[in-house]
Amino acid sequence: MTNLLEALMILCFGLSWPISIRKSWISRTAKGKSLFFEFFIWIGYVFGIARKVILWMEAGSAGTSLDWLFYLGWFFYILNIVEISIDMALYLRNVKLDKAREKA
Repeated sequence: MTNLLEALMILCFGLSWPISIRKSWISRTAKGKSLFFEFFIWIGYVFGIARKVILWMEAGSAGTSLDWLFYLGWFFYILNIVEISIDMALYLRNVKLDKAREKA
């Protein structure tokens, strides 16, 4: 049950990133965004992935198997960290675009 709840939580978080990426791409500005905030969310996903790796290694050494929800949650962690990395890269692009507009 806990793997289902974790997978649903991370799925819900993951649904918001494509919206944020689209907004960053279309708006072409970093105004209203915080790289600091996104960085801490990114770090949180790193910790979540590290937890999955530790559980996977413990299960392997104990000779137990993990259910498909465990791997589904892992997939969503990877997907989310890729999505937030894209949004962070767009933030950096948009900062450059903002500076170029200010100079012009």
